[in-house]
Amino acid sequence: MKLSLFLATALLATGSLSRPSGTKLADRLNRRALARGSKPLVPVFDDEEKTDVAGNNTANVAYSSNWSGAVLESPPSGQSFKSAYGTFTVPSVSKGTGSQSSWSSSAWVGIDGDTYGNAILQAGVDFTISSSGTVSYDSWYEWYPDYAYDFSNFAVHTGDVIAISIVSSSSSKGTVTLANKTTGKSVSKTLSAPDSSSTLAGQNAEWIVEDFDENNSEVPLSDFHTVTFTGASAKTASETVGLSGATVIDLKQNSKVLTTVTIESDSSVQITYV
Repeated sequence: MKLSLFLATALLATGSLSRPSGTKLADRLNRRALARGSKPLVPVFDDEEKTDVAGNNTANVAYSSNWSGAVLESPPSGQSFKSAYGTFTVPSVSKGTGSQSSWSSSAWVGIDGDTYGNAILQAGVDFTISSSGTVSYDSWYEWYPDYAYDFSNFAVHTGDVIAISIVSSSSSKGTVTLANKTTGKSVSKTLSAPDSSSTLAGQNAEWIVEDFDENNSEVPLSDFHTVTFTGASAKTASETVGLSGATVIDLKQNSKVLTTVTIESDSSVQITYV
């Protein structure tokens, strides 16, 4: 855990740190204090899993309680995924179901975390709306199972076009980059595996909207309307792989399917909240 996260957590626990309500600083401190993070895909098993869904343009459909999007579940034979790329437009956000203090969701691109659950190298943007209607966006990076951490000085607004690059230079080192094509700003972070058991295998590449975790529980899901990843591809040392063979993941909670996912082309996937 970063020292700054430790101090923030300790001060929050003792009540010594003031958190002005409704500020982005307060939101970020609250998330980190609650150990905000992604986690590997959590499958939902029922009679519908792995059946074709009309309009998805793929025969590979599965259900998860926390992920929705497209996943390449295996690289070409004898190879591993070294990088993944995708671009999306930051959506408007509405309140989800129920009476909550806030609702959140997160769009990201990553390597591993589906069939290989020891690690995920990923980066993306959180979308949060409070009960008062205040919307905030936070950009972040993570090498699961470590926590997610914010990028600093990288503003994100509704309608911004965000390009994500995830590149592993080895199983224990990688670089993540977010580029805001609307503002011309970009941020990058080189990460190392948090421990020797959390190295990458390069077995999966994914383009996901997630119901992420805070304090080991999935947050109330915000209505993110539609997120479409374009320019989506994954690369091995010698090949570029598109989405035509990807598995579609629909988000399903309490027996209700909450998303519709459509692979629109070999480089585009649309994820819609329903």
